Amino acid sequence: MNDQRPEVIVRKAEHADVDGLVACSRALFAEDAGTRDPSINVDWPREHGPQRFAAGVEDPNRLLLVAERDGEIVGHLTGVVAEASAMKPVRVASLVSMYVQPAYRRGQIGGRLIGEFRAWAKGKGAHLAEVTAYSSNAEAIRFYERNGFTSKSVTLEVTL
Repeated sequence: MNDQRPEVIVRKAEHADVDGLVACSRALFAEDAGTRDPSINVDWPREHGPQRFAAGVEDPNRLLLVAERDGEIVGHLTGVVAEASAMKPVRVASLVSMYVQPAYRRGQIGGRLIGEFRAWAKGKGAHLAEVTAYSSNAEAIRFYERNGFTSKSVTLEVTL
């Protein structure tokens, strides 16, 4: 009897993965923004995710990765690369969203997703990679710091 769990594969998303991407995005919104930011529409993944993810699969300036185990999407990462501008004359890759189901955390899946994102960004000619996290999400901040990101700026806001 083999008690090993099937390996988690990190790969580029395909159109058949859109439902899994939406499910991961819904879980991310519920766990992160839904508990930290009342201004966020937590229904965005359900309402807009299918179209957004389907378009992203074909967009050469967007990266959609999935972490798959035995046919189930257990995590995802989305990223985008922006062209250089007069104000910021370097290409910048932004890690837009990332989620790994709680049962699969601490298994290096997040690090693998970040590694693929960094390799993709470098291949796209980006000189910098960035990610945002809620200041109250200390676990996410520590994760990103362990994966080479450092704090650069802080966003402050006030309710009007």
